[in-house]
Amino acid sequence: MLEEEKVVAEQATEEKAEAPVEAPAEGERRERRPRGDRKPGPRGDRKDRRERRRDEPKEFEDRVVFINRVSKTVKGGRRMKFTALVVIGDRKGRYGFALGKAAEVPDAIKKANEAAKKNLHKIHLVKGNTISHEVVGKFGACSVLLKPAPEGTGVIAGGPVRAVLELAGVQNVCSKVYGSRAPINIVRAVNQGLESLKSYKETRALRSIE
Repeated sequence: MLEEEKVVAEQATEEKAEAPVEAPAEGERRERRPRGDRKPGPRGDRKDRRERRRDEPKEFEDRVVFINRVSKTVKGGRRMKFTALVVIGDRKGRYGFALGKAAEVPDAIKKANEAAKKNLHKIHLVKGNTISHEVVGKFGACSVLLKPAPEGTGVIAGGPVRAVLELAGVQNVCSKVYGSRAPINIVRAVNQGLESLKSYKETRALRSIE
């Protein structure tokens, strides 16, 4: 008897395994697992990463100063490309700038951003978030005069000069551009002027004052 019962039980389990899974009838819904029990798929992971990246505070602010369209004439016609001049900074004394070239404007801006992060400069700001003394920056045929200003003056400067000074953290300054008006030359002249600034301690050391 025991052996017969075992055989019947085995047959019943085999029939259950072979039986097709019945589809839910119309109007009925399958029971869903609670959200916490589900395994995150690859899309969910990517979405979470994107959201985390969006929520992270940016280390540098960026500003597109100038976009130039250039064309090269080849046998098949004209090839169009774009050049983007981008300035970045943390408004705490660090700034950078670079040119990026690509077939599309967003790619050119992205390239310039990455290059600017590798070309960072630092300046020392004095009381009132201004520069320590008057200076003239020169590059090629362009000269830029930078003068410290009292608190409340603001940034009195044109487009490329304003972009560099604001992102570097300078809040009160007067400026004037002489000569070439090419945006990249202006930015390089401003950079040369900011790099030639000297602090009070450096000036004392140069004059051999103990």
